[in-house]
Amino acid sequence: MNLKHLRYFWAVAHTGSVARAAQQLHLTPQTVSAQIKLFEDALGVALFRPAGRGVELTEAGRVALSYADEMLALGDEMKTALTARRSHAMPIFRVGITDVVPKSVAYRLLAPTGGLPEPVRLICREGQLDLLLAELALHRLDMVVADRQMPAGLNVRGHSHKLGESAIAFFAAPGLAAKCAAFPDCLDGAPLLLPGQGAAVRGQIERWLGEVRIAPRVMGEFDDGALMKAFGQAGGGFFPAPAILSREIAARYGVRQVGRVDGVREAFWLISGERRISHPAARAVLEAAHGALFIDEGGSSRNGKNRTAGLSVHRPPLSPARSRWSADPRP
Repeated sequence: MNLKHLRYFWAVAHTGSVARAAQQLHLTPQTVSAQIKLFEDALGVALFRPAGRGVELTEAGRVALSYADEMLALGDEMKTALTARRSHAMPIFRVGITDVVPKSVAYRLLAPTGGLPEPVRLICREGQLDLLLAELALHRLDMVVADRQMPAGLNVRGHSHKLGESAIAFFAAPGLAAKCAAFPDCLDGAPLLLPGQGAAVRGQIERWLGEVRIAPRVMGEFDDGALMKAFGQAGGGFFPAPAILSREIAARYGVRQVGRVDGVREAFWLISGERRISHPAARAVLEAAHGALFIDEGGSSRNGKNRTAGLSVHRPPLSPARSRWSADPRP
């Protein structure tokens, strides 16, 4: 396929006129019309039909335009990327983060990219996993951070690399926490806030509640972890969060940890298009996570059936390596 023909087709489709497209392309209308005819002959379908003093797309033309928009956008993106590299601009590192990953965890994972010998410009996209994986397949993202491995059966090439995991702790506003004399029994009949159904840890929490025969009153479900914590801060109910963030959550929201369940583990994954990660920034994220990032001391047995997984004292997570990223994100 001749990309020049594709550009001519795109211009006519968006202007609705061969003459106006010719003006934009600095060509004669006869040249543009002839090139469009060659393009239609190559594809074996008519892309335009007369409409008043201009032209309009046929059904085949509308399908072709959707592809042309994407192909030309990628071409422009490639040109921009190469121009930026030639002008010694910082390379771009595009990361997709699923909306269920806590913001503090995402920050800690990505902070090491600020200390690379060759600085990168970080671009973060947040959304649902399936949409981010589609962007990864189109090479619009360099990696995706998620709370689960890449789902099986997707027609997307990708590889999952485990970054780490954390036990789950439960928190509550001081007034509600004071009523929790024995964890987890104090959750029985108590108001509870939960992550949305899209969070991988949601099913684990529900199974654990069933195993220990505790039936709280679920007062809300939240795809946004920060919003769930805000409701918990206001006394809306007990809520779960990764234990590695315990000190930070308690300080930021003025809540108390009432207990933890070491058998319920929230895992975090790096999904990339390559089995062996070669991108320097992605490799820095993986190496930092495999280092001290997920160290969490304290807590009781790792057995999720333990009803008496009580209050624990543990060392706060180690700070990421000193870098140019110094913001304090909301967990």
